[in-house]
Amino acid sequence: MPVRTILATIGLALAAALALYLVVETRRVLTWMVIATFFAVALYPLAAWVQRRMLGNRWRALATFLVFLVVFLGLGGLVTAFAIPLVREGTKFAGQLPELIDQARAGRGAVGRLLERTNVLEWVENNQDRIDSFVNGLTAPAAGVLGSVATGIAGAVTVFVLAYLMVLEGPKVVDGAMRVFPPATGERILRVGADCARSVTGYLTGNLLISVICGALTYVVLLVLGIPFAGLIALFVGLADLVPLVGATIGGAVAVLAGFLHSTTAGIVVLVFVVLYQQLENHLLQPLIFARTVKLNPLTVIVAILLGVELLGVLGALLAIPAAGMIQVILRDVWDHRRGRLKDEPTVGQERRPAIVPEGDGHAEPGPTTTPAPPGSGGTSTSPP
Repeated sequence: MPVRTILATIGLALAAALALYLVVETRRVLTWMVIATFFAVALYPLAAWVQRRMLGNRWRALATFLVFLVVFLGLGGLVTAFAIPLVREGTKFAGQLPELIDQARAGRGAVGRLLERTNVLEWVENNQDRIDSFVNGLTAPAAGVLGSVATGIAGAVTVFVLAYLMVLEGPKVVDGAMRVFPPATGERILRVGADCARSVTGYLTGNLLISVICGALTYVVLLVLGIPFAGLIALFVGLADLVPLVGATIGGAVAVLAGFLHSTTAGIVVLVFVVLYQQLENHLLQPLIFARTVKLNPLTVIVAILLGVELLGVLGALLAIPAAGMIQVILRDVWDHRRGRLKDEPTVGQERRPAIVPEGDGHAEPGPTTTPAPPGSGGTSTSPP
């Protein structure tokens, strides 16, 4: 074997190992870039519409800024809708906490009677040392939680900025990249990219529609039962439902807990509603809506979500459906480009001999495959198909 071939093989192996190492080490940044790309693809049509209909072709930067400003204000409004009631109720609970603790220690009130019946107070008194050591050991996990929160905030800001720059500079980058290819190839890539973008936009639209339906139905049920903060709980359920498959369960658990805190009957009713709605969403509503917006078969939708959850967890569940839609667009384009033909003439072996020998009647029938005979045999050997 030539030395050049050996060195090239070693170089390719080292390059592959280096690329894999870089992907592993920068996986957080790559994740942010992928999320930003999906947001940019979803918001690009809106920015183009604002530029074309309201501002003119020369004001792309202003159109992009206005679109992202509206998105930022919308997200800020959602955070405010959660934060204000939580702060108010948290302050109220903190003021009542000493009285609740005294009642619990004396065995009065609902909590005190529950603790007395379950002998929790006696267990706490007998295991005071263990409880103190456990509380002292929560310092490191609390620091880890604070670090995760800081990383999440930094990631959200980074995704927002990256998406803004992608929408703003996207046309320039695409035009520069297409100049590398021949005109026909560049036009084909642009056409496939536009179809992929429509698939992502359709997924986001369908997902938002499902979340709105989930939040609205939850609000109606909670309002009829008289559960406090029905709007806030329904808003949380709708946001959690953006995560396919598991989101409705997370939001439903919060709604059920709020129902049982209100009354046992309300909790049972909310539990029945959550179970029935999850079955309706997972097996009927979600596949049907995604089949219309992403143009995917309902079975493909479910399989894609399951594979995404298994590979990347919650992020995989969010990206599975648009990724499946993009793969479908690319495969369909490849198939159409080949006109449904894999090869004009299937071949086998190093000599590229035809694998199908045409007969006189026009039908292709399998024929014998001729291969070189072993050294020293002085001829060729014929083997049946």
